[in-house]
Amino acid sequence: MIEYSEGYKLDSIDESILRELQMDGRIRNSELARLVNLSPPAVHARMRRLEKQGVIRRYVALLDPAKVGYDMLCLISVSMQLQTFELVETFRNTISEMPEVLECHQLTGEFDCILKVAIRNRKDLERFVVDRLTPIPGVARIHTSLVLAEVKSTTALPIP
Repeated sequence: MIEYSEGYKLDSIDESILRELQMDGRIRNSELARLVNLSPPAVHARMRRLEKQGVIRRYVALLDPAKVGYDMLCLISVSMQLQTFELVETFRNTISEMPEVLECHQLTGEFDCILKVAIRNRKDLERFVVDRLTPIPGVARIHTSLVLAEVKSTTALPIP
């Protein structure tokens, strides 16, 4: 049994359940039970425990961005003028409300944050940067990179 951060202890069966769920979140309980060699009620109980502990945060459908009209993926690096609590919180709260921002990570180094943004086209990118991102109080510098190709994109964590 491995002890993970925050004191969670997962045994090899928990790890197997998590690996399988990361590959297919809609797998039937009976099939999952067969794959991990447990009864369906035992698997169900383990899943509920993992959900309650927050190890499993939620189940989602992963969409193909191009098939729903998002032809551009951008990585946008942002530098703040000052690192005051108020400016950082305003930035975080504003970014959290923007549906086109898929991810926002606070960084060390040259930039303060990097955003992963889904955009429909070049005009929408211009509107996003000029009308929505630039006016946020404290934003000093923005650097936008367009993704040419996704070489690897996964949501699965490497469970031993």
